[in-house]
Amino acid sequence: MDSSPRTRTFPGLHPTRIARIALGFVALVLSPADGSAQVPKNAQYHDSHFHLTNYVQEGITAREFLKIMGTRTGRSTLFGIPLQQQWSHRVSGEEAPTYYLDTDSPLYYYSFTDAWIASAYNALKPAEKARFDPMITGFNPTDMYAADHIRRVLMAYPGVFSGIGEFTIHKEFVSSKVSGETASLTDPALDRILDFAAEVGLVVILHSDIDRPIASKGAEPVFLRQMKDLFRRHPKTTIIWAHTGLGRIVHPVENHVGMLESIITDPALSHVHFDISWDEVAKYVVSTPEATRKTAEALNRHPDRFLFGSDTVAPKDPAKYHAVYEMYEPMWKQLTPRASLAVRKGNYERLFDAARKKVRAWERAHAN
Repeated sequence: MDSSPRTRTFPGLHPTRIARIALGFVALVLSPADGSAQVPKNAQYHDSHFHLTNYVQEGITAREFLKIMGTRTGRSTLFGIPLQQQWSHRVSGEEAPTYYLDTDSPLYYYSFTDAWIASAYNALKPAEKARFDPMITGFNPTDMYAADHIRRVLMAYPGVFSGIGEFTIHKEFVSSKVSGETASLTDPALDRILDFAAEVGLVVILHSDIDRPIASKGAEPVFLRQMKDLFRRHPKTTIIWAHTGLGRIVHPVENHVGMLESIITDPALSHVHFDISWDEVAKYVVSTPEATRKTAEALNRHPDRFLFGSDTVAPKDPAKYHAVYEMYEPMWKQLTPRASLAVRKGNYERLFDAARKKVRAWERAHAN
């Protein structure tokens, strides 16, 4: 699909804006293509799924997060949440909601999150920046102009972003609260987003539940076929399916591992990866010895297709942040050395290092 913008000129650029763009490209030259030299050598893991801010756009600074990461976490993605929870006085009075389950008021797309994340990243020193991979999230996936928003963010903040996401299509409790049109896996706007991600080299972190919250037992997951079709339409896009399609009450489907392996073993879907982020997913994995064993066996068979992520939101201290990694301890013990290293660090480095190089090259080619 055509992902080109409606216009390709930028009339009336203010000299200050031009200077900022120029400085950004100086940073491209001076910054390392990857952050291996600055990452703690003995880090236990990289974090493929981290929210710096919450549903009311509050959180911690990137430098505060570095202190929380310490030397246990080497590198991390860096993104906000693309949705803002509305505070409606007629619904909750003086009680200000901070989470989407706190109120019946709607959620709406909050595009300023991308500027906020870019500013947080650009406030860091070069060695500190090397440990982060910021992501663009502030777009509406039902809007055909969403790809143009992503393009504008890349041009306004060169040298910053490595991918897009986490953004949501189907999500329990959330989808029905979002103002405007309902997102869909069959929407041409989503195709346009993924086509543009492929053109630039952006990693895509996509949240879409595999099934409805209250699903019929034994039936094929409602969204599985649409998800596979979406993957097939975008063979050149690097996609990470967040949480393997699971949610708080969207439980693992019957033979969930088999469903994942049907994607992994399909040669046409080699560009699709999965993150095992979120404490809710960890609960499923360690719920029984059998669940842990099946998960570990799948990761051992396909070590190059899974990434660990915390999915923590603006954690206040190291204990809260590292807790998700520690929940997986029974699974880590059952992984082969190769699988353990790949899931904890290797796959992150492979996907995001490649994205950094491709995106920086695209930005240089489109500087004018």
